[in-house]
Amino acid sequence: MTAHINSKEQVEAILDKYDYFLFDCDGVLWLGDHLLPWVVETLDLLKQRGKSIVFVTNNSTKSRNDYLKKFAKLGIDGIKKQEVFGSSYASANYIDKILKLPKEQKIWVLGEQGIEQELSELGYKTIGGSDPAYNIQFDENHPDLNQLDDSVGAVIAGLTTNVNYLKLSITLQYLLKNNKSLPFIATNIDSTFPMKGKLMIGAGSIIETVSFASGRQPDAICGKPNQSMMDSIKADNPPLQQSPARGLMIGDRLNTDMRFGLEGGLDTLLVLTGIESLQSIEQSNIKPTYYANKLGDFYQLTK
Repeated sequence: MTAHINSKEQVEAILDKYDYFLFDCDGVLWLGDHLLPWVVETLDLLKQRGKSIVFVTNNSTKSRNDYLKKFAKLGIDGIKKQEVFGSSYASANYIDKILKLPKEQKIWVLGEQGIEQELSELGYKTIGGSDPAYNIQFDENHPDLNQLDDSVGAVIAGLTTNVNYLKLSITLQYLLKNNKSLPFIATNIDSTFPMKGKLMIGAGSIIETVSFASGRQPDAICGKPNQSMMDSIKADNPPLQQSPARGLMIGDRLNTDMRFGLEGGLDTLLVLTGIESLQSIEQSNIKPTYYANKLGDFYQLTK
């Protein structure tokens, strides 16, 4: 039974029970560029109580540095780079630490600058991605479509708001190259994401296009709910690794955030400021430990 957080006593019990608080960002802290009510005060409350905070996001369009700028712009101060785990960083880290791809090999990116920046920080060169040379009308004689770069050693696919037929077609050629042997990395598989009260097409819907066309599933999915991201978070936070039950995952999506926490051994809290509702909880087989109308209830209920 999912408990509704609606009293000071419940908040105090949660603060006593958990040491680590993992947060999704979009739909929990903010919606687009709009900070949700009492978020800053709630985060300050957790810091005052000595809690460890980690921000976990499937948005691959931003790097960790981009997120630090966004936090500051919205008035959320004091966030450290190591507290931010994005799917762009997780994907780049997978290429480097797991695949151990040589730095002389390039990566074809179906995505945006967040992926490119994280790969660049690790010493990799990319093609595709945000390069404006690919934001053009489809041409079947385009050189990159007919002469693939042999130095490309992997493909990363994520959300791209400038997706077009040329980018999808070149991505397909790399996925088919060398008998479909190039590693295929997906940043995340969210079908949609919320923006200003609307549902927008997510990375998963774009990735499914090239996945279906190539007959390939991604070799790795580096965002929630995949546990490769949780493993990375735990590796950087040994106390959470040792005692995952002392962690609470807070998010706005049942099939990603709540599943991510549950499969990682954490308790979960669903906030209703994103796409889910009470009806969603009732109809889902994924049951959060708690739910709240908004994250800011934590602060308001302690007053």
